[in-house]
Amino acid sequence: MAGSYDITGIELGDDSYTVEQSLIRNKYKAMDAAGNVVLRGKQKMLKMKEEFPFTDGNDNDVFTVKAGGIIDVAGNYVLTDAQTGEDLVVLDNDYSLLQDTWTIRDARDESKIAEINSRGALVTLARHYVPFGAFIPHKYEITDLDGDHVGSIEGQFSLKDRYEIVIDDASSVPKEPIVAAAMVIDAIQNN
Repeated sequence: MAGSYDITGIELGDDSYTVEQSLIRNKYKAMDAAGNVVLRGKQKMLKMKEEFPFTDGNDNDVFTVKAGGIIDVAGNYVLTDAQTGEDLVVLDNDYSLLQDTWTIRDARDESKIAEINSRGALVTLARHYVPFGAFIPHKYEITDLDGDHVGSIEGQFSLKDRYEIVIDDASSVPKEPIVAAAMVIDAIQNN
């Protein structure tokens, strides 16, 4: 199942990745366990629809994530393979004050593949409403379509957003969209 969501230009074989945001703007890089940059993403500024082109460590285009609607705070984002032009998955945001839920769906039939949920209503509230709340590291749990634990995304205290993505069991979920989703979620929510 996970194989049908492979992105042509990239192979993510590790179980953990570190994602780091640039200090200047919504620009991200993902590094593998050895510290090699495997993915770069940035938010295209001054676009009517939010758009995030991603490249590999050598700056080759691998995929793009684009908002379905104009200035989508809560909505759909489509991940498209840059080399084949095929829409692979949809990142679907169901935003509430108490929990951020992102569903990763098949772009063809909209079936659910995985879910990324913020952990803890108090933390989610504090991040949005407490002074300097944005500095509270975020934590998300990744689950498969049956609700079973697959991995986690955990923020760390630092000047720039930095977080660890750990995939404990990727047998039923595609890694590339999970890593991309982590970067896009952070950029969209300006965490």
